[in-house]
Amino acid sequence: MKSCVITSPFHYEIREIPIPEPKDNEVLIQMKSAGVCGSDLHIYRGENPCSTYPLVPGHENAGIVAKTGKNVTNVKVGDHVVVDLIITCGECYQCTHGREEVCEHVLVRGSGTDGGWREYFTAPEDDVYKIEDSIPWKDAALIEPIAIGAHCTKRGRIQPDDTVFILGTGTIGTIILQACKVIGAKVVCCDIDDESLKRAKSFGADETINSKTENIAERISQITGGHGCTAAFDSACFPGSLTLLLQPGIVCNAGRVIPMGFSDKPESFSQADINKRELDIIGSRMSAYQFQPVAKNMAEGKYQLEGLATTFVKFSEIEKVFKNMENPDPAVKKTVILFD
Repeated sequence: MKSCVITSPFHYEIREIPIPEPKDNEVLIQMKSAGVCGSDLHIYRGENPCSTYPLVPGHENAGIVAKTGKNVTNVKVGDHVVVDLIITCGECYQCTHGREEVCEHVLVRGSGTDGGWREYFTAPEDDVYKIEDSIPWKDAALIEPIAIGAHCTKRGRIQPDDTVFILGTGTIGTIILQACKVIGAKVVCCDIDDESLKRAKSFGADETINSKTENIAERISQITGGHGCTAAFDSACFPGSLTLLLQPGIVCNAGRVIPMGFSDKPESFSQADINKRELDIIGSRMSAYQFQPVAKNMAEGKYQLEGLATTFVKFSEIEKVFKNMENPDPAVKKTVILFD
Protein backbone atom coordinates (compact mmCIF):
# COMPACT_ATOMS: atom_id res chain seq x y z
CA MET A 1 0.00 0.00 0.00
CA LYS A 2 0.97 3.66 -0.33
CA SER A 3 1.58 5.87 2.67
CA CYS A 4 2.23 9.63 2.73
CA VAL A 5 4.99 10.44 5.23
CA ILE A 6 6.25 13.85 6.32
CA THR A 7 9.94 13.14 6.84
CA SER A 8 10.95 16.58 8.11
CA PRO A 9 9.54 20.12 7.89
CA PHE A 10 8.62 20.94 4.27
CA HIS A 11 9.57 17.44 3.07
CA TYR A 12 7.32 14.45 2.39
CA GLU A 13 7.47 11.22 0.43
CA ILE A 14 5.14 8.46 -0.70
CA ARG A 15 6.29 5.10 0.62
CA GLU A 16 5.30 1.59 -0.39
CA ILE A 17 4.78 -0.45 2.78
CA PRO A 18 2.98 -3.70 3.69
CA ILE A 19 -0.72 -3.58 4.59
CA PRO A 20 -0.84 -4.07 8.39
CA GLU A 21 -2.60 -6.97 10.08
CA PRO A 22 -5.14 -6.10 12.78
CA LYS A 23 -4.54 -7.43 16.29
CA ASP A 24 -7.28 -9.32 18.13
CA ASN A 25 -9.15 -6.15 19.19
CA GLU A 26 -8.29 -4.07 16.13
CA VAL A 27 -9.93 -3.16 12.83
CA LEU A 28 -8.21 -2.78 9.48
CA ILE A 29 -9.63 0.24 7.65
CA GLN A 30 -9.38 0.85 3.93
CA MET A 31 -9.29 4.62 3.68
CA LYS A 32 -11.88 6.38 1.52
CA SER A 33 -11.55 10.03 2.58
CA ALA A 34 -9.47 12.22 4.86
CA GLY A 35 -9.77 15.88 5.72
CA VAL A 36 -6.92 18.38 5.61
CA CYS A 37 -6.78 20.53 8.75
CA GLY A 38 -4.81 23.61 9.78
CA SER A 39 -2.91 21.38 12.20
CA ASP A 40 -1.63 19.36 9.22
CA LEU A 41 -0.22 22.60 7.84
CA HIS A 42 1.56 23.28 11.15
CA ILE A 43 3.01 19.77 11.12
CA TYR A 44 4.26 20.21 7.56
CA ARG A 45 5.90 23.49 8.54
CA GLY A 46 7.48 22.04 11.67
CA GLU A 47 5.36 24.23 13.95
CA ASN A 48 3.69 21.54 16.09
CA PRO A 49 5.70 20.82 19.27
CA CYS A 50 3.73 17.58 19.80
CA SER A 51 4.88 16.07 16.50
CA THR A 52 8.08 14.23 15.61
CA TYR A 53 9.20 12.88 12.25
CA PRO A 54 8.74 10.74 10.27
CA LEU A 55 4.95 11.07 10.63
CA VAL A 56 1.86 10.10 8.64
CA PRO A 57 -0.54 13.06 9.04
CA GLY A 58 -4.33 12.95 9.00
CA HIS A 59 -6.84 12.87 11.85
CA GLU A 60 -10.12 13.31 9.92
CA ASN A 61 -10.46 9.75 8.66
CA ALA A 62 -13.26 7.73 7.04
CA GLY A 63 -13.21 4.35 5.34
CA ILE A 64 -14.47 0.78 5.04
CA VAL A 65 -13.73 -2.06 7.43
CA ALA A 66 -11.50 -4.42 5.42
CA LYS A 67 -10.68 -6.93 8.16
CA THR A 68 -11.34 -7.43 11.88
CA GLY A 69 -9.43 -9.06 14.71
CA LYS A 70 -10.96 -12.17 16.26
CA ASN A 71 -12.32 -10.32 19.32
CA VAL A 72 -13.98 -7.43 17.47
CA THR A 73 -17.77 -7.24 17.88
CA ASN A 74 -18.70 -3.57 17.29
CA VAL A 75 -18.19 -3.53 13.51
CA LYS A 76 -17.89 -6.03 10.66
CA VAL A 77 -16.20 -6.23 7.28
CA GLY A 78 -17.87 -3.86 4.82
CA ASP A 79 -19.10 -1.35 7.41
CA HIS A 80 -18.57 2.33 6.67
CA VAL A 81 -16.75 3.92 9.59
CA VAL A 82 -15.00 6.99 10.94
CA VAL A 83 -12.05 6.82 13.31
CA ASP A 84 -11.62 8.82 16.50
CA LEU A 85 -8.51 10.97 16.52
CA ILE A 86 -7.63 10.47 20.18
CA ILE A 87 -5.95 7.47 21.80
CA THR A 88 -6.45 7.41 25.58
CA CYS A 89 -5.49 5.32 28.60
CA GLY A 90 -9.04 4.89 29.93
CA GLU A 91 -7.80 4.87 33.53
CA CYS A 92 -6.78 8.41 34.58
CA TYR A 93 -9.03 10.90 36.38
CA GLN A 94 -9.93 12.61 33.11
CA CYS A 95 -10.88 9.40 31.29
CA THR A 96 -13.02 8.19 34.19
CA HIS A 97 -14.81 11.55 34.48
CA GLY A 98 -15.91 12.07 30.88
CA ARG A 99 -12.93 14.21 29.81
CA GLU A 100 -10.95 11.79 27.68
CA GLU A 101 -9.93 14.54 25.25
CA VAL A 102 -7.48 15.73 27.93
CA CYS A 103 -6.39 12.27 29.09
CA GLU A 104 -3.10 12.43 30.99
CA HIS A 105 -1.55 10.18 28.36
CA VAL A 106 -3.49 11.29 25.28
CA LEU A 107 -2.07 10.64 21.81
CA VAL A 108 -3.54 12.22 18.70
CA ARG A 109 -3.65 10.34 15.41
CA GLY A 110 -1.88 12.28 12.72
CA SER A 111 -0.03 14.42 15.26
CA GLY A 112 1.44 12.43 18.14
CA THR A 113 1.29 9.15 16.20
CA ASP A 114 0.65 8.12 12.59
CA GLY A 115 -2.66 9.15 11.06
CA GLY A 116 -4.76 8.33 8.02
CA TRP A 117 -3.00 9.69 4.94
CA ARG A 118 -2.33 6.11 3.81
CA GLU A 119 -4.40 3.51 2.02
CA TYR A 120 -4.89 1.22 5.04
CA PHE A 121 -4.35 1.46 8.78
CA THR A 122 -5.44 -0.30 11.96
CA ALA A 123 -7.22 1.07 15.04
CA PRO A 124 -8.75 -0.44 18.20
CA GLU A 125 -12.44 -1.20 17.72
CA ASP A 126 -13.34 1.24 20.54
CA ASP A 127 -12.03 4.08 18.36
CA VAL A 128 -14.04 3.06 15.27
CA TYR A 129 -17.63 4.23 14.79
CA LYS A 130 -20.07 2.86 12.23
CA ILE A 131 -21.80 5.44 10.03
CA GLU A 132 -24.69 5.18 7.59
CA ASP A 133 -23.74 4.02 4.09
CA SER A 134 -25.85 6.91 2.73
CA ILE A 135 -23.23 9.46 3.85
CA PRO A 136 -20.96 10.27 0.87
CA TRP A 137 -17.25 9.81 1.51
CA LYS A 138 -16.58 13.48 0.73
CA ASP A 139 -18.86 14.35 3.66
CA ALA A 140 -17.81 11.52 6.00
CA ALA A 141 -14.37 13.13 6.41
CA LEU A 142 -16.14 16.19 7.87
CA ILE A 143 -17.58 14.26 10.82
CA GLU A 144 -14.44 14.84 12.91
CA PRO A 145 -14.31 18.66 12.47
CA ILE A 146 -18.08 18.89 12.98
CA ALA A 147 -17.59 16.87 16.18
CA ILE A 148 -15.24 19.64 17.35
CA GLY A 149 -18.11 22.10 16.88
CA ALA A 150 -20.49 19.82 18.77
CA HIS A 151 -17.97 19.42 21.60
CA CYS A 152 -17.18 23.11 22.05
CA THR A 153 -20.85 24.10 22.00
CA LYS A 154 -21.50 21.48 24.67
CA ARG A 155 -18.56 22.84 26.69
CA GLY A 156 -20.02 26.33 26.20
CA ARG A 157 -23.48 25.18 27.37
CA ILE A 158 -25.14 26.67 24.31
CA GLN A 159 -28.95 26.84 24.59
CA PRO A 160 -31.73 27.90 22.17
CA ASP A 161 -32.12 31.30 23.91
CA ASP A 162 -28.43 32.20 23.52
CA THR A 163 -27.08 34.92 21.28
CA VAL A 164 -23.66 33.63 20.21
CA PHE A 165 -20.76 35.67 18.84
CA ILE A 166 -18.22 33.86 16.63
CA LEU A 167 -14.92 35.59 15.87
CA GLY A 168 -13.48 34.16 12.65
CA THR A 169 -15.50 32.51 9.89
CA GLY A 170 -13.04 29.95 8.51
CA THR A 171 -13.84 26.26 8.54
CA ILE A 172 -14.07 25.86 12.32
CA GLY A 173 -16.02 29.10 12.72
CA THR A 174 -18.49 27.94 10.08
CA ILE A 175 -18.79 24.55 11.79
CA ILE A 176 -19.42 26.17 15.20
CA LEU A 177 -22.06 28.33 13.49
CA GLN A 178 -23.86 25.21 12.25
CA ALA A 179 -23.59 23.49 15.63
CA CYS A 180 -25.20 26.53 17.28
CA LYS A 181 -27.97 26.71 14.67
CA VAL A 182 -28.79 23.00 15.18
CA ILE A 183 -29.33 23.86 18.86
CA GLY A 184 -31.48 26.86 17.89
CA ALA A 185 -29.32 29.78 19.05
CA LYS A 186 -29.03 33.17 17.35
CA VAL A 187 -25.55 33.63 15.84
CA VAL A 188 -23.51 36.73 15.05
CA CYS A 189 -20.39 36.10 12.92
CA CYS A 190 -17.42 38.45 12.72
CA ASP A 191 -14.51 38.53 10.27
CA ILE A 192 -12.42 40.99 8.26
CA ASP A 193 -13.34 39.50 4.89
CA ASP A 194 -16.68 40.27 3.23
CA GLU A 195 -16.62 37.08 1.16
CA SER A 196 -16.16 34.96 4.30
CA LEU A 197 -19.01 36.81 5.97
CA LYS A 198 -21.22 36.28 2.92
CA ARG A 199 -20.38 32.57 3.14
CA ALA A 200 -21.27 32.56 6.86
CA LYS A 201 -24.62 34.15 5.99
CA SER A 202 -25.28 31.33 3.52
CA PHE A 203 -24.60 28.85 6.33
CA GLY A 204 -27.18 30.43 8.60
CA ALA A 205 -25.57 33.39 10.39
CA ASP A 206 -28.28 35.74 11.65
CA GLU A 207 -26.00 38.79 11.65
CA THR A 208 -22.50 39.55 10.40
CA ILE A 209 -19.90 42.14 11.41
CA ASN A 210 -16.84 43.21 9.43
CA SER A 211 -14.42 44.26 12.16
CA LYS A 212 -12.28 46.10 9.60
CA THR A 213 -15.01 48.59 8.87
CA GLU A 214 -17.36 48.33 11.87
CA ASN A 215 -17.02 48.72 15.65
CA ILE A 216 -17.74 45.29 17.11
CA ALA A 217 -19.12 46.44 20.48
CA GLU A 218 -21.37 49.06 18.88
CA ARG A 219 -22.81 46.57 16.38
CA ILE A 220 -23.39 43.98 19.11
CA SER A 221 -25.17 46.62 21.17
CA GLN A 222 -27.46 47.33 18.22
CA ILE A 223 -28.12 43.64 17.60
CA THR A 224 -28.75 42.72 21.26
CA GLY A 225 -30.51 45.87 22.44
CA GLY A 226 -27.52 46.84 24.55
CA HIS A 227 -27.30 43.53 26.45
CA GLY A 228 -24.32 41.87 24.77
CA CYS A 229 -23.96 38.29 23.58
CA THR A 230 -24.39 35.44 26.04
CA ALA A 231 -21.51 33.39 24.62
CA ALA A 232 -18.52 34.03 22.37
CA PHE A 233 -16.26 31.63 20.47
CA ASP A 234 -12.75 32.58 19.41
CA SER A 235 -12.09 30.69 16.18
CA ALA A 236 -9.77 33.40 14.84
CA CYS A 237 -7.19 32.54 17.49
CA PHE A 238 -4.60 35.27 16.91
CA PRO A 239 -2.49 36.88 19.66
CA GLY A 240 -4.88 39.33 21.34
CA SER A 241 -8.13 37.73 20.15
CA LEU A 242 -9.06 36.52 23.65
CA THR A 243 -8.45 40.00 25.07
CA LEU A 244 -10.68 41.37 22.30
CA LEU A 245 -13.56 39.09 23.34
CA LEU A 246 -13.26 40.21 26.97
CA GLN A 247 -13.85 43.85 26.05
CA PRO A 248 -17.00 45.30 27.65
CA GLY A 249 -19.98 45.27 25.33
CA ILE A 250 -19.22 42.02 23.54
CA VAL A 251 -20.17 39.42 26.16
CA CYS A 252 -22.87 40.14 28.74
CA ASN A 253 -22.72 39.61 32.49
CA ALA A 254 -22.64 35.86 33.26
CA GLY A 255 -21.54 35.18 29.68
CA ARG A 256 -19.21 32.44 28.47
CA VAL A 257 -16.07 32.83 26.38
CA ILE A 258 -14.72 29.74 24.62
CA PRO A 259 -11.24 30.08 23.07
CA MET A 260 -10.48 27.48 20.39
CA GLY A 261 -6.82 28.14 19.60
CA PHE A 262 -3.37 27.41 20.94
CA SER A 263 -1.73 30.81 20.66
CA ASP A 264 1.07 30.83 23.24
CA LYS A 265 1.55 34.61 23.26
CA PRO A 266 0.68 36.34 26.58
CA GLU A 267 -2.43 38.53 26.53
CA SER A 268 -3.38 41.48 28.68
CA PHE A 269 -6.48 41.29 30.84
CA SER A 270 -7.14 41.36 34.56
CA GLN A 271 -9.05 39.33 37.12
CA ALA A 272 -11.45 42.27 37.31
CA ASP A 273 -12.23 41.89 33.59
CA ILE A 274 -13.52 38.41 34.39
CA ASN A 275 -14.99 38.79 37.86
CA LYS A 276 -16.85 42.10 37.50
CA ARG A 277 -19.14 40.36 35.02
CA GLU A 278 -18.64 36.85 36.46
CA LEU A 279 -17.60 35.48 33.07
CA ASP A 280 -16.74 31.87 32.37
CA ILE A 281 -13.66 31.25 30.23
CA ILE A 282 -14.02 27.69 29.02
CA GLY A 283 -11.21 25.78 27.30
CA SER A 284 -12.14 23.37 24.53
CA ARG A 285 -9.88 20.85 22.82
CA MET A 286 -10.72 18.40 20.04
CA SER A 287 -13.90 16.41 20.74
CA ALA A 288 -15.18 13.73 23.08
CA TYR A 289 -18.15 11.39 22.64
CA GLN A 290 -19.46 13.43 19.68
CA PHE A 291 -18.66 11.24 16.66
CA GLN A 292 -21.79 9.12 16.89
CA PRO A 293 -24.32 11.93 17.49
CA VAL A 294 -22.73 14.00 14.70
CA ALA A 295 -22.84 11.03 12.29
CA LYS A 296 -26.53 10.54 13.18
CA ASN A 297 -27.28 14.24 12.59
CA MET A 298 -25.41 14.12 9.27
CA ALA A 299 -27.37 11.08 8.10
CA GLU A 300 -30.58 12.91 9.02
CA GLY A 301 -29.56 15.96 6.96
CA LYS A 302 -29.25 18.39 9.87
CA TYR A 303 -26.09 20.06 8.56
CA GLN A 304 -25.57 22.17 5.47
CA LEU A 305 -22.59 20.39 3.93
CA GLU A 306 -22.50 21.76 0.39
CA GLY A 307 -19.64 24.23 0.20
CA LEU A 308 -18.20 23.38 3.63
CA ALA A 309 -15.38 21.54 1.87
CA THR A 310 -14.30 23.54 -1.15
CA THR A 311 -11.55 21.38 -2.66
CA PHE A 312 -11.25 17.66 -3.36
CA VAL A 313 -7.94 15.99 -4.18
CA LYS A 314 -7.23 12.38 -5.15
CA PHE A 315 -4.76 10.58 -2.88
CA SER A 316 -2.78 9.75 -6.02
CA GLU A 317 -2.38 13.52 -6.54
CA ILE A 318 -1.64 14.44 -2.93
CA GLU A 319 1.19 16.71 -4.04
CA LYS A 320 -1.57 19.28 -4.72
CA VAL A 321 -2.29 19.40 -0.98
CA PHE A 322 1.30 20.27 -0.17
CA LYS A 323 1.53 22.80 -3.00
CA ASN A 324 -1.44 24.62 -1.50
CA MET A 325 0.21 24.53 1.93
CA GLU A 326 3.26 26.22 0.45
CA ASN A 327 1.28 28.69 -1.70
CA PRO A 328 -2.19 29.03 -0.13
CA ASP A 329 -5.12 29.85 -2.37
CA PRO A 330 -7.69 32.02 -0.52
CA ALA A 331 -10.47 30.17 -2.35
CA VAL A 332 -9.44 26.90 -0.68
CA LYS A 333 -11.32 26.86 2.62
CA LYS A 334 -11.34 23.12 3.32
CA THR A 335 -9.71 20.25 1.42
CA VAL A 336 -10.77 16.60 1.48
CA ILE A 337 -8.53 13.83 0.15
CA LEU A 338 -10.43 11.10 -1.72
CA PHE A 339 -8.85 7.66 -2.04
CA ASP A 340 -9.05 5.73 -5.31
